[in-house]
Amino acid sequence: MSVRQRGGQAGRKAERPSSPEVTTDESQALQQIKSGVKSEWDYKLALFIITSIAFLTRFWGINHPNEVVFDEVHFGKFASYYLQRTYFFDVHPPFGKLLFALMGWFVGYDGHFHFDNIGDSYITNNVPYVAFRAMPALLGALTIPTVFLIMWESGYTLPACIVASGLVLFDNAHIGQTRLILLDATLVFAMSVSVLSYVRFYKLRHAPFSRKWWKWLLLTGVALSCVISTKYVGVFTFLTIGSAVALDLWGLLDINRKYGALSLPEFGKHFGARVFGLILVPFFFYLFWFQVHFVILYRSGPGDDFMSPEFQETLSDNIMTASSVGIDYYDSITMRHKDTKTYLHSHPDKYPLRYEDGRVSSQGQQVTGYPFNDTNNHWQILPAQPFPEDNLLGHRVKSGDVVKLRHLVTDTYLLSHDVASPYYPTNQEFTTVSLEQADGDRLNDTLFELRVEGAKGKSDFKSMSGQFKLIHFPTKVAMWTHTTPLPDWAYKQAEINGNKNVQQSSNIWYVDDIPSIPADSERLKKETKKVKHVPFLKKYIELQRAIFFHNNALTSSHPYASQPIQWPFLLRGVSFWTQNDTRQQIYFLGNPVGWWIASSVLAIFAGIVGADQLSQRRGVDSLDERKGFSFTLTYPPPPPFVSEAITPSQKQ
Repeated sequence: MSVRQRGGQAGRKAERPSSPEVTTDESQALQQIKSGVKSEWDYKLALFIITSIAFLTRFWGINHPNEVVFDEVHFGKFASYYLQRTYFFDVHPPFGKLLFALMGWFVGYDGHFHFDNIGDSYITNNVPYVAFRAMPALLGALTIPTVFLIMWESGYTLPACIVASGLVLFDNAHIGQTRLILLDATLVFAMSVSVLSYVRFYKLRHAPFSRKWWKWLLLTGVALSCVISTKYVGVFTFLTIGSAVALDLWGLLDINRKYGALSLPEFGKHFGARVFGLILVPFFFYLFWFQVHFVILYRSGPGDDFMSPEFQETLSDNIMTASSVGIDYYDSITMRHKDTKTYLHSHPDKYPLRYEDGRVSSQGQQVTGYPFNDTNNHWQILPAQPFPEDNLLGHRVKSGDVVKLRHLVTDTYLLSHDVASPYYPTNQEFTTVSLEQADGDRLNDTLFELRVEGAKGKSDFKSMSGQFKLIHFPTKVAMWTHTTPLPDWAYKQAEINGNKNVQQSSNIWYVDDIPSIPADSERLKKETKKVKHVPFLKKYIELQRAIFFHNNALTSSHPYASQPIQWPFLLRGVSFWTQNDTRQQIYFLGNPVGWWIASSVLAIFAGIVGADQLSQRRGVDSLDERKGFSFTLTYPPPPPFVSEAITPSQKQ
């Protein structure tokens, strides 16, 4: 099957006879294929040599440097967390990190070292770093023969196979990344295996639903799952293979296809098989790695803060769950923002009459976010309607209650109103007012609703575990803060304002402490709490949402980042590691010869195709075969065992 035939009818290949009998020409062609297979020793020899060089270049001197290099601070740390069963959070899926943990487990490493700083000594800290680096080195070395096999299976000549694999073999960037504790070796190897598996599957397109057809289809799906389970950038591999599958299905739908039209039920079988092998299988394997992730990480750790209180209750030794205390009305509390860790704070200073952009304020008392513990962070939680004098104490605050908050130091009440905040004209200002105003015409503006995250009904409001949104009752805005500090008039403290996007996850706060609670209070007596069970899918969905949220939040530019226009020309690299005393450096940069050749060839190819298409629009076929040029992209022939087993009348 040709993508495009040149030279009109004269250039077309003769159709196969419809008779099931194998003709003399076909027998001769079959013999030629068999003899070609027997004489493939040159390919096998080249494959052996290239593979040997790949292992040599990836493993030679892998013990240098014996210090933490670049992003080893992250992925080495994650392997240690796995080995210590300590929960952590990362924006990448777990598969690649699990491989490092597996290697550490193989060599008996206990995860005592946390890879805190670039340059920390592995020798001093007794870390089996060579074993960790051997995992990406192995996968990086196996990538080279995989690229060779992709070219070979695709029907290219020996020189083409050597050049393609050689470009990867001698690429400095690939060598550098595959000799360190990084995810890229796993990602690139899984990508190459995905392409190789799909090429093998496609070559069996004339033997649909055979055992080998299914084998290579499923292997493609498993390899794709490893790609997406390592880094989400692997979605581009899905798009690449998905595009090829879409073109293949489009060809199968053609009623004039060479080997006969498929009925709609037959086409449905082909479609269903590809959905199963290339979508469902990868997805279930993807879920499997998250299940392994949850099973291993059962202890409380640095990733707790990224998850909901319900999720944290599934972890043993969780500090938040162990230290949570029920909150009663008239308690003095300190509230802290979940993301920025700033306290809700107020002081006697007023907002300026005018801001720098000319907008005016209410000139009310400033309400800000303060990063340190301070008495100005103390707020008393009060009911919207006072309890009787003889029954003031002992009333538990519940989720969904409407409350008032009194700032103890200044004896004023928290308030929000329809005045623009200092930095966000669309958000409301937060301030405080006196008791007379709070009990008078400003009463409604001092009312706030407590919405505890994940609460079921009127559940108790607790410190630490009771993460909540404070919703202004009349205007339905949520109390919110961010990282940009206010000007000098607010002592560079954080802005507090009313966010109209109530659903935003950054609106969440929690009660950090209850300063007013007596030391001998019954509420402080702790009972041993059992670890709760949450269904896997619920935990998976929560973690997936957190991953995507924090991935999207990574908007600031990296100091070492390069732009896509710089990549083909290698205009900028990255320093992975430097030792000033010996003037040694690991500098991440591709091989200029390989990158420039590849970029030039791609540019030339795009120019030729563009010029050819333009000339054809004017009725000129510049690459006509009759003029000595051949520009026909042809799919490779089926393997010998397929030709022997299937007659033309059986092919679909």
